[in-house]
Parts: sequence; C-alpha cells; structure tokens
Amino acid sequence: MPKKAAAKKTTLGADLIEGMKLVLAHQRGKIELEQVWPKPVDVKAIRTRVKMSQAKFSRAYGISKRALQEWEQGGRQPDSAARAYLTVIAKEPALVRRALAGE
Repeated sequence: MPKKAAAKKTTLGADLIEGMKLVLAHQRGKIELEQVWPKPVDVKAIRTRVKMSQAKFSRAYGISKRALQEWEQGGRQPDSAARAYLTVIAKEPALVRRALAGE
C-alpha cells in the first residue's frame, strides 16, 4: 500500500511542477494559456421546466429570490456550488424538494 501512495505523490508532484513551469512561461510571455470558462447556466429554463414562479422556486429550493432574478437577467452567474445545485434541480427537481422537506 505505501508504494501506491508514493506513486500518487510522485505523479502529483510532477503535475504540480509541470503546471508551475507553464505558469512561469506564461508570465514571462513565452506561451499563451487557454482560458476555460464554464458554460453559462440557463436558470430561467430550469425554473420554467419545473413550472414554478420565481417566488415558488426560491422558496422550494432555498435560493434567494434576488439571486435568482440576477441570474435570470444575466447580471451575474451562479458560483460553482450553486451551479452544481441547479444542475441537480434540473435533473431531479422532485427528489431535491423531497430531500429538503426531510422525507
């Protein structure tokens, strides 16, 4: 078992070193790094799919109505935790409601 852990550390260490080399090369202007942005979440489409008003959706899933409005109007995007939560709501809305209700 210790050999397996050591192998993981070696791989992780090598990955970290390689990553830092890329960062330094980018900082020095030698390479251009690709920026990866998460795809926007269509919060309104999720809410529409579950057939709820903003007020009902907000109450049912414990999301601030103001945040919901800002997301839907494009003022800001949900953070990574909210994106994950919204993804689960989109796939299993009734299950999430039951879990939140303590059933």
